[in-house]
Amino acid sequence: MSTPDAHLHDLAGIGFGPSNLALAIALRELEQSVDAVFLEKQPRFGWHRGMLIEGTTMQVSFLKDLATMRDPASPYTFLSYLRAKDRLIDFINHKTMYPSRVEFHDYLEWAAAGFADQVEYGSEVVAVRPVHDGGVITGCEIIARQGGDLVTRRARNLVVATGLEARMPEGVRSGPRVWHTRDLLRRLPDLRDPRRVLVIGAGQSGAEAVDHLHRTFPNAQVCAVFAKYGYTPADDSPFANRIFDPAAVDDFYAAPEHVKRMLMGYHGSTNYSVVDLDVIQGLYRRMYQEKVLGRERLRIMGASRVVELVEEADRVRVTVEFLPTGERTVLEADAVVCATGYRSSDPLQLLGELGEHCVRRDDGQLQVERDYRVATTGDVRCGIYVQGPTEHTHGISSTLLSNTAVRAAEIAHSLTRAATPAHA
Repeated sequence: MSTPDAHLHDLAGIGFGPSNLALAIALRELEQSVDAVFLEKQPRFGWHRGMLIEGTTMQVSFLKDLATMRDPASPYTFLSYLRAKDRLIDFINHKTMYPSRVEFHDYLEWAAAGFADQVEYGSEVVAVRPVHDGGVITGCEIIARQGGDLVTRRARNLVVATGLEARMPEGVRSGPRVWHTRDLLRRLPDLRDPRRVLVIGAGQSGAEAVDHLHRTFPNAQVCAVFAKYGYTPADDSPFANRIFDPAAVDDFYAAPEHVKRMLMGYHGSTNYSVVDLDVIQGLYRRMYQEKVLGRERLRIMGASRVVELVEEADRVRVTVEFLPTGERTVLEADAVVCATGYRSSDPLQLLGELGEHCVRRDDGQLQVERDYRVATTGDVRCGIYVQGPTEHTHGISSTLLSNTAVRAAEIAHSLTRAATPAHA
């Protein structure tokens, strides 16, 4: 049974990760009061907890936090967090722009704690329904499962920020001995004295998983399998990083489709299937030292692919093909970790009937306006915004932290100004 709630919020947010947290902060700091509620399926705030490996660092500057690029004087900046934790001087002495991933997660939790009254954790949204007034859709109802109950929240506007979905290799399903890096730290305690662990993937998560597994299990062989000949360094040079600037979003949005494809192709090496150079060098040093000592536990199987994976009760049988020759090797592993990336969640999966009023482009993707509002048909007055699945319109930074604070400000201002619906 759904619990009735007649209250009409100005805004309902689905998901409460960094994107909607930054939006909540931006809305609070506006002079206008906005009545917002956020529904998050996790029982508490969490962001990639499965990869909070000790010693790993952020790949973006701490200045690209939840607020600094919007307002450096905000009380929700990373520097404000450091001051609150009495670590500001210590961090300055650390002489780094890249905090540990564990510390940045603690910062996010610290910021999220200030919005506990606006967030309903443990709320899995199962449906969204339009609210009609005559022939016009003026708002929406969000139905969420909270424990054994269904609750309904009503709002004039909706922001969907459901994050990324783990992508498994084609034909591979997760199981007791096969998992995605998303679950790495959660699943490792179940792995006792493995003889061999295999990691699929050539990106940052894959390299970090290989490094962590190799350190954690000193008697196990760790095999990395990927189609590249070797790990590729991430391009974090100053000029290439300009693709993440707020102004680059304007440029990308206005560009013709063929230019968008060109830019994504040129700058994919800033983010996709690439690894920080220091991680690459560390793995190579370790592999070489093992050759010197005659005990090679770290095995890099480049230019290769997994052609068959069979999970059994006590092992996983993996067939690896070396692409240049077609030679196949069968390995038995205690576990297989898939570092095969993520995909943006499709907001239409939740929107139901409301999604029928959203405008699609010729390629089937949502038409999203510059302020991240989905274009809708003329009978919709309810604002529908998305954070994340906008790479096709707003560029490579859409799913990253780089423009989170600026994007939140743009959505906040769009929500609070008297704007006409975003009709195509």
